[in-house]
Amino acid sequence: MVFSSITFIYNYLPLVLLFYLLVPYKYKNIILLIFSLLFYFYKEYVYIWILLLSIIVNFFTALYIEKNEKNKKRIFIFSIIFNIGLLCYFKYTNFFIDNINNILNINIKYLNIIMPIGISFFTFQTLSYIIDVYNKKVKADKNIINFACYVSLFPQLIAGPIVRYKDVNDELIKRKINFQDFSQGVERFVIGLAKKVLIANIIGEMIDILGNLQNESILSFILIAIGFTLQIYFDFSGYSDMAIGLGKMLGFHFLENFNYPFIAKSITDFWRRWHISLSSFFKDYVYIPLGGNKVSKIKHIRNIFIVWFLTGFWHGAAWNFIIWGVYFGIILIIEKYFIKNFLEKHKIFSHLYTIILIIISFIIFNANNLTEVIIFFKNMFGFTNLPFTNFETNYYLKSYLVILIISIIASTPILKNIYLNIKEKTKYKKIISFLEIILTFTLLIIITSFLIDASFNPFLYFRF
Repeated sequence: MVFSSITFIYNYLPLVLLFYLLVPYKYKNIILLIFSLLFYFYKEYVYIWILLLSIIVNFFTALYIEKNEKNKKRIFIFSIIFNIGLLCYFKYTNFFIDNINNILNINIKYLNIIMPIGISFFTFQTLSYIIDVYNKKVKADKNIINFACYVSLFPQLIAGPIVRYKDVNDELIKRKINFQDFSQGVERFVIGLAKKVLIANIIGEMIDILGNLQNESILSFILIAIGFTLQIYFDFSGYSDMAIGLGKMLGFHFLENFNYPFIAKSITDFWRRWHISLSSFFKDYVYIPLGGNKVSKIKHIRNIFIVWFLTGFWHGAAWNFIIWGVYFGIILIIEKYFIKNFLEKHKIFSHLYTIILIIISFIIFNANNLTEVIIFFKNMFGFTNLPFTNFETNYYLKSYLVILIISIIASTPILKNIYLNIKEKTKYKKIISFLEIILTFTLLIIITSFLIDASFNPFLYFRF
């Protein structure tokens, strides 16, 4: 079940909120757990046992680690192997088989494995929990309902953000549910929904059309590259907005996952703003334990490569994802050791440089294989006999120009800053608040009309 669906918005969510708000406080986590498992079961009924197994194993191993100081290292290693093993088996087994076949020229048969949706996200949550318990940063949860609720909480179960136990453990036990948070949650959810349905989906349609032109051009490939960069941002940040909004409706305050990454002045800055929960996970649980930047230059470079190899590999079992991660690792090393001061002094150049490198990165990210990447680059950079543009490309550029301009403006804080400035200075704050409500419901009506007719509505990050 996706958030941007009629079933979720008008059937599942009202039912959850009805039960959740009506039951006494002590039963709220039980209600959340039941509906979260139903949410997962709706799409992954075959593999729901994996989610339940992960909950049970991590709950009891954490208790054991906390109570048995002498033997905690053994059970900790077991739990790490269990979590990573579970992820590797379902996500990477056939990738390894494929590469062994190619290297040794043999024919091992692929296993009939389908990757369960959300396994990359809930596995990282349980890993962060186990590591924090082992390092005594949090206490093991002694209530399996609360812990199961944390792992399976439907707003962030399928595609994040990756929520740390330490950030929500207090709210799992005691949280305030008030009208202000609920109304802000509704507004944030609808904004995320608008990003997804009114921007990401429409740009996705443009990309599909341009990718199937009979007469291709250099400009059509440039538009696909820019379009996909915008699509994946509005798709994923929209999902994160919806997750944060749903969390607020339920009394949880998840940390931000995006902070206008396209205004970044370097790739280092970009990764402080893009998929923040994933970046902070690798920083805290891989980069810093390896020594971070408090080691020799060679080891620091090694640490960066390890982190970005894993970041790429986490996104998918394919070489283009690994290359995508290593690509960023190389750029980050160059920035840290060679061009940091230059970028800080030349703001306009640094911004253009960052945007170009980001767009190039998502060409690699979006490809099905390395051959596709090479062909795409050849076409986009004019190494083939394609014309710069043609009638078809110009026609679709004119058709989608308005949405492209809107998406570029909306990817910056310009509109938000104008709105906050007006709201702060105006004497008519009650009128502004009323207009917010009207705008929110108007947006929801427009989104609903789009969803009724929609044939294109995937979440890109579901495949990771």
